[in-house]
Amino acid sequence: MSESWIVGINPVQSVLKEGAERVRELLFEEGQRNPRVQGLRDLAKARGVTMRPATREQLEAVSAGARHQGVAARCEASVAATEADLPALLETAGAGALVLVLDGVTDPHNLGACLRSAAAAEVTAVIVPKDRAVGLTAVAHRASAGGADQVPLIAVTNLARTLRQLKEAGVWLTGLAGETEQSLYGLDLRGPVALVMGSEGEGLRRLTRETCDFVARIPMPGAMESLNVSVATGVALFEVLRQRGRLS
Repeated sequence: MSESWIVGINPVQSVLKEGAERVRELLFEEGQRNPRVQGLRDLAKARGVTMRPATREQLEAVSAGARHQGVAARCEASVAATEADLPALLETAGAGALVLVLDGVTDPHNLGACLRSAAAAEVTAVIVPKDRAVGLTAVAHRASAGGADQVPLIAVTNLARTLRQLKEAGVWLTGLAGETEQSLYGLDLRGPVALVMGSEGEGLRRLTRETCDFVARIPMPGAMESLNVSVATGVALFEVLRQRGRLS
């Protein structure tokens, strides 16, 4: 089974609490006096996880640019959901299905932030294309603040085909784009829905946009023309929850 590094206090705490059996070892910076890191060491000891001290250089080498805060965990990669799992996930969610589709997000910080919002909104699944998109790197995992371990992430080979499968399962597809008159707040998002977000630079690809049932924008009275994809994702997800009466 493949392995990956999870770095940073919150992500490491999340994996120790929710999936300590996946953790092969915990590295902590020599001389680290942060009480939260000591708390992680105590938690790791209680879970029977192997620990060893490491230099700052060693931690930076495994963190791949992510802010490690003096701690890193080498883990078995979580069992990712696959395209074959999607029908069962949708059936379980029923009328409350809420799917997030990210059409070509390439910045790991954006992917992580989207996963964080998806976990907070109890999204049924997050769907990404295997090509021309960032994977779940250490940076993305850290940016998700544990969200990557809480929501199914499905990488698909043919996004347009998967979108058609969602429609066949009764899920309504709403793409987000700035160049349309339809307001997100004017749509009925109470049934099974998938929110489709485009890439940071080009937005929704043509075929993806044409497959959507609706294309809507987030109204912005200010001078800015668009929002960062992770910010737009959070706004859209919580508008769905607001319409469903989940925020009271």
